[in-house]
Amino acid sequence: MKFFKLFLILPVFFAGLAAPAFAQTKVGVINQQRVLAQSVVGQHIATRLGAIQQEMAAELSAMNLLIQQETERLSAETAIMTPEQVQSRPDLVSRIQTLNRSIQEYEAARRVREQEFTYTERQAMRPVLEALQPILEEIFQENQLDILVDRANIVFASPDVDVSAAVIERLNAQLPSVSVNRVRLPQNAEAAQEQ
Repeated sequence: MKFFKLFLILPVFFAGLAAPAFAQTKVGVINQQRVLAQSVVGQHIATRLGAIQQEMAAELSAMNLLIQQETERLSAETAIMTPEQVQSRPDLVSRIQTLNRSIQEYEAARRVREQEFTYTERQAMRPVLEALQPILEEIFQENQLDILVDRANIVFASPDVDVSAAVIERLNAQLPSVSVNRVRLPQNAEAAQEQ
């Protein structure tokens, strides 16, 4: 019984000893999502990426519209035909094969656009991340922090330890804008996607 009591009391004792060490640790929190959403450069990037995404969607929409129209025409023409009757008509077989190629080309183009968007986003964010590093180091030193944690990695934090506003202010002063241009993959990337 004494051993059991000692077993229960020991962790409490060690926790009491460790508490002063934790109390002296100075923690700061940064909300990177907020920094990107509220900073001038983050808003600029989001606006440009939205426009680029719309441009890509318009390109794909035109391709998709042609596929839908041909699918509807073929469906209407072959609705009352058996598969054997369709196969006996070389014109229909050729149109179906062409439609299937168009669908494959559309899917390849869609995958290429997704890759281009990902590369475009990374290229736009690179200067921001490079500018953030020294800003975070400055704030870390000025506030004499021991730990700086992203808000996404914690459950609760006092607003007093959040340094996001200072980061946004300095980022706005240092980097109000960046060039956001669509990255285009080489044409042979689309051909490789089709295979």
